[in-house]
Amino acid sequence: MRAWLERGAAVPGGRRGKWLVLAIWLIAVMALGALAGKLGEVQDTSANAFLPRGAESARVNTELEKFRTDELMPAVVVYSGQEALGETARAKVEADRTAFAKLAADGEQVSPAIASKDQKALMVVVPLLGEEQADVADTIDRMRDVADAHAPPGLDTQVGGPAASIADAFTVFGTLDGTLMMATGLIVVILLLLTYRSPVLWLFPTLAVAFASVLTQAGTYLFAKYAGLPVDPQSSGVLMVLVFGVGTDYALLLIARYREELHRHEDRHEAMQAALRRSGPAILASAGTVAVGLACLGFATINSSRSMGLVGVIGVICGFLAMITILPALLVIAGRWVFWPLVPRHGAAVRTSRPFWERVGKSVAARPRRSWIASLAVTGALALCSLGLDMGLGQTDWFQTKPESVVAQEKLSAHYPSGAADPATIIVKTSDADEATRAAEATEGVVEVKTVAKTPNGELTQLAAVLAGTPDSEQAKNTVEALRAKTDGLVGGTAAQALDKETATARDLKVVVPLVLLVVLLVLIWLLRSFVAPLVLLATVVVSYFAALGTSNLIFENVMDYPGVDWSIPLLGFVFLVALGIDYNIFLMHRVKEEAAVHGHDKGVLTGLISTGGVITSAGLVLAATFAVFAGLPLVAMAQMGFVVCIGVLIDTFLVRTVMVPALALDLGPRFWAPGALSKSGASGRAQEPSGALKERELENV
Repeated sequence: MRAWLERGAAVPGGRRGKWLVLAIWLIAVMALGALAGKLGEVQDTSANAFLPRGAESARVNTELEKFRTDELMPAVVVYSGQEALGETARAKVEADRTAFAKLAADGEQVSPAIASKDQKALMVVVPLLGEEQADVADTIDRMRDVADAHAPPGLDTQVGGPAASIADAFTVFGTLDGTLMMATGLIVVILLLLTYRSPVLWLFPTLAVAFASVLTQAGTYLFAKYAGLPVDPQSSGVLMVLVFGVGTDYALLLIARYREELHRHEDRHEAMQAALRRSGPAILASAGTVAVGLACLGFATINSSRSMGLVGVIGVICGFLAMITILPALLVIAGRWVFWPLVPRHGAAVRTSRPFWERVGKSVAARPRRSWIASLAVTGALALCSLGLDMGLGQTDWFQTKPESVVAQEKLSAHYPSGAADPATIIVKTSDADEATRAAEATEGVVEVKTVAKTPNGELTQLAAVLAGTPDSEQAKNTVEALRAKTDGLVGGTAAQALDKETATARDLKVVVPLVLLVVLLVLIWLLRSFVAPLVLLATVVVSYFAALGTSNLIFENVMDYPGVDWSIPLLGFVFLVALGIDYNIFLMHRVKEEAAVHGHDKGVLTGLISTGGVITSAGLVLAATFAVFAGLPLVAMAQMGFVVCIGVLIDTFLVRTVMVPALALDLGPRFWAPGALSKSGASGRAQEPSGALKERELENV
């Protein structure tokens, strides 16, 4: 990259290169814009998109396709009251059954109303076609209108079951991308205005992020369509937030360095070339570390985690490309006036006085050991709060506010066996069906077993086992394990899916977490040409992660009143925080290493902290704010991930990177860079480097 940056006119900010880059990006955006709008067409919204690869519950979903050309999905309408339902209520239910028959799948019958033992509820099962989620959602809306119309006083009506759950989720995901884009864009614009204090400058990183977004969506679509890249609605939503976050971070770093160079160079093209040469390697290292860290999720077994990681890699790469190409070109084309009213003038002294960061640096330098021990004590205390994590969210806990499908499930659980509306599915050979039925009926936790259907060739039989526990309860999962042990077939359904996710999450944590740590460590060793510094930096990020998890747990329990933490949070939170958190350490240490080569270790640490404090803090605030957008989403799992990443970035920005890392570097002294060349220089002496290079550095710091 350095050789490329040395070619002057060929770089994005060069005299000819700027126009070439602008033309290439405009052509690319116009050509790929239509593809970007097709990303929704390749999203996998099936149940298997959120299940582990090869899990038994996923295999059941695949086998179910053999039973009917059209996939059936039941909707369950529950009518309930405080007292035993009378003739008026029963007449209403029968009238609704007639209306529901017109909405059911062709050739399928609407079940007779099933009364609860206490006679306070009636349940009607309506089989629907489940091919298109939009069609299912529309049918569920019509069913709810029918059930609500002319209901007698005291009769509550809710439409639930798997079809209604899918419809409610579709409604949430249908507005997810637009909501995230608008909220994230607004927050980024406000923070850029506050950071730059310019009515113009914020437009340029925002425009560059928009270019990156088009390239990201088009690239994701092409990889999904032609290379089998898994994409689900959740990863698609996170993708845009990630592009905004990392793209704006890289823009802040580049623009801050460009502003400095405009004071030193009369020609803005030379200033941009110097800014790219100085900040480009740090941005490249940061983007590479984040991309490699996210790519490790490709080794996860849960499909949604794999999707999140692999899609995120595309977003990071596209964000990086936009920030080192189109952003420099736009800034150079526009000229110095974009910084108005604080326009950097050639020859004017670069503002080196940063009182706040100077006070922070002096405080840390005065007692480095006490500083890192104190910061470690704070993060350690917060990390201890993560020991009480209550893992797992039930079906009724998926949404911030309860949709009707969740209320229906609660009503069903109150009046019927908890698993009545969502039984476990058993797929067996028809020759073994009778034996499997007897074995299932004898299993503890099974209420009843029914034969549902056979494949057209008669080889397979589908059984439905009503479980005593709710589909996501420990009782139901234990029953599924027993069914799998006693029956010679495949056991699926909601309870089986919950069990498979739990098992796969434990496996993924054991495999992906060490892999991420190893890969990030190797990247840091290559970047810093040191072994001690990468170990220290990686350890601080891990401490920051556990502190974020503990702090989030306190908020989840005492403020948000969440009943538990989604199984995906520990793994996804770890990967995002390690990958993104190491970003700021790279930005800081790249500058520290540069300054230490000229001024010695101790002064290099302080100069690096003071000079990067403002821009890295701004970058951290932008990234934290973008992920904070998730906290307002209706899906609890995404809100929890937003909380963990947001809090982790803030802890990393204001405590770990500001106090802990500089204090550790100062306490270790030049040994921090062992076994590299800088470890051989004194704490305040100069590193050994060629006199020409040293003279050039001294002149650039005048």
